[in-house]
Amino acid sequence: MIDLRSDTVTRPTPEMLDFMVRAHVGDDVFREDPTVNELQNFAADMFGVEAALFCPSGTMTNQIAIKAQTQPGDELICGEDAHVHYYEGGGIAFNSAVSTRPLQGERGVFTSTQLIKALRPKNIHFPKTSLVVIENTCNRGGGKVFDFLEIEKIREACNENSLKLHLDGARLFNAIVAERKSARDFGRIFDSISICLSKGLGAPVGSLLLGNQELIDKALRIRKVFGGGMRQAGFMAAAGLYALQNNIDRLSKDHLLASQLELTLNSLDYVSEVLPVETNIVVFELIESINTPHFLEYLKGKEILAFEVGPQRIRFVTHLDLTIGSLEKVIAALKDYSVS
Repeated sequence: MIDLRSDTVTRPTPEMLDFMVRAHVGDDVFREDPTVNELQNFAADMFGVEAALFCPSGTMTNQIAIKAQTQPGDELICGEDAHVHYYEGGGIAFNSAVSTRPLQGERGVFTSTQLIKALRPKNIHFPKTSLVVIENTCNRGGGKVFDFLEIEKIREACNENSLKLHLDGARLFNAIVAERKSARDFGRIFDSISICLSKGLGAPVGSLLLGNQELIDKALRIRKVFGGGMRQAGFMAAAGLYALQNNIDRLSKDHLLASQLELTLNSLDYVSEVLPVETNIVVFELIESINTPHFLEYLKGKEILAFEVGPQRIRFVTHLDLTIGSLEKVIAALKDYSVS
């Protein structure tokens, strides 16, 4: 099967597996796993921050960051399509007793002006806004990159209003490669950053939360409460370390394959819209006469997996398991599809 449902479906390469097998491990709950410690130190240095914490998932790192930087009854501001708001099972309310004020942006991207207008006056009838969350790249926005200059303006607005700023960087390295930025560019702006190792970077599991030492010390306790402490986690941490050392630059290949899919889709009569492709996510809309489940079954019959992300909307995600040969098969299947 050619699996285009997500970049989370990637499998470790032989080189990554070899690196994992040779990892030195210990008990990470005792802070004694040398490979986990190496991964955390490597990532913290990459972003120019004081510390990092290895966790099982990006949802956990996001939820830890929210709980560590808010109080029950507070309010969080994010985009209406943000992963923390849309996909994390109501975790903001469940874990932190915090309400969400979503902003309507363009494909997941909002502006500093919108943020400032959304701030509530100090009044006992309103929740206290304490945290702003940015998602970069924006998943539901079709992998849209959050403009860096706008991020800097949002940081300024947060400083002026005593707000913390968290980055859900599940696919941050796609944005870094697309914009030719560095990890340290983002490290200097955000109070906390979550990065996933198990998406485009190709590790089988794991995410990192980054920030200053005080935040990470607090996050360590919250991770324990959430049940996220792991023992000999070094085997998984080794995969993440290998990914950070070897798989960032290759993300440009995924972006190129996604842009080739965009060109094909824009040429098809049964496709009414393709969101502009900026990274590795391709979202397109079928004309109303197309039965979406039928179209997905057609693709499955051609050994291609994808799924619906909205009415008539399909998502493809390119990743390191997708070869040029596989892409050619996908393009051929798309061109062969008969509307009748």
